[in-house]
Amino acid sequence: MKLFDTHAHLTDERFDEDRDTLIMSLPQKGVAKVIDVACDVREAEKTIQLIEKYDFLYAAVGMHPHEAAETETQHIDSIKRYLQHEKVVALGEIGLDYYYDFAPRDVQKKWFIIQLELAIELGIPAVFHVRDAFGDFMDILRAHKEGLKGIMHCYSGSLESAYECMDMGLYISFAGAVTFSNANKLAAVAKNIPDEYLLIETDCPYLTPTPHRGKRNEPAYVRYTAEKLAALRSTNVEHIADITYKNACKVFGINE
Repeated sequence: MKLFDTHAHLTDERFDEDRDTLIMSLPQKGVAKVIDVACDVREAEKTIQLIEKYDFLYAAVGMHPHEAAETETQHIDSIKRYLQHEKVVALGEIGLDYYYDFAPRDVQKKWFIIQLELAIELGIPAVFHVRDAFGDFMDILRAHKEGLKGIMHCYSGSLESAYECMDMGLYISFAGAVTFSNANKLAAVAKNIPDEYLLIETDCPYLTPTPHRGKRNEPAYVRYTAEKLAALRSTNVEHIADITYKNACKVFGINE
């Protein structure tokens, strides 16, 4: 069984004490590939060092909506340069976050659109972050649906919105939250996503799945999300691992 964690943050300081030991242990735990996401291009060099050190690690680079107030044109130029790296396979995570509102909403929208248009121009997938902002987010996607490719990271929206995203060619990715006991609405969505659009992730070190809630998350725990999806969809975990691995390789343009 091969698992693909499509969204991790392995450069986070919570991995500083055991990062290399943890990463080297992943293949024997069934994790065949990981996308490490650099949410701030100003710190992307840490991610580049990791993907050049480990052949099963790949990267996404962008400016998170939390960083929108500090984003400048020079940062977009840096993203363009990093995207020339053969193992930087996506732009992100980008989007809108009205829950924390760390940046004014009009500023978030401005830099989201600029990065989205860059991804479309380059023909690469975008990794989307959206929290408490689905109205504006979906309006922007609808206006840019031609050539759109990407992943709805850590999906938390409705089934209706998921189907609209899939109609635009986007994949729906589930993280540890789907394993939580109070995640009935999210579980109902996860149960109904067609196989060909399904992805799994950890978003580690965040969103640690049951049964390890309260601890630091790590890529190996993507197995628990796969197991939960298998139970919801009345199938086996090997099937979930297989389809999500193939889907991830397809959307990121990685040779299986």
